[in-house]
Order: sequence, then structure tokens, then C-alpha cells
Amino acid sequence: MNKFELVAAVAIKGEMSKKNAEKVVTAVFDTIEETLAQGEKVQLVNFGTFEVKDRAERQGKNPKTQEPITIPAKKAPAFKAGKGLKDKIKQS
Repeated sequence: MNKFELVAAVAIKGEMSKKNAEKVVTAVFDTIEETLAQGEKVQLVNFGTFEVKDRAERQGKNPKTQEPITIPAKKAPAFKAGKGLKDKIKQS
């Protein structure tokens, strides 16, 4: 499912126009992004938690030359599914 399909599904379930559904979906995504950028978690009960994880510096290999390289430390977004979401997926 892409964003266009998500907006259409939200419009149907929320009994609203696609234009309003797009505003809602965009607002939710923007809020999650802004919250993560501030270093905070977004926890949605029974769905899951979005958070930022620190990845340590590590050694890797250049796939072309096989030379060792250092991969720098960075922050990466992460999602951990909640119990409700896991249970829903098990049922299908």
C-alpha cells in the first residue's frame, strides 16, 4: 500500500473526502517525523512505538574492492510493533 492508497482507505473508513483524509494522513506523518527529530518516542498503544536508535561506529568492507572501511555512527528511525498489532497479524 502506498500513500495514495492509504489516503483512499482512510477516506472510506473515516467517511470523509479524500482531500480531508490526505490532510489527516499528512498531519500524522509530519507529527511523527517532528517528534522523532526532537529525539522523542511516539508510542501508540496496541499499535507500536516509533523511536530513534543510535547506531555505533563499525567496521565494514567496500563491496567492490573488499577494502575495510569505517562506517560512521548515526541515528536511525526504528519501529517496534505492539501486542495488538502482532496479534492482528497472527490472526490473518
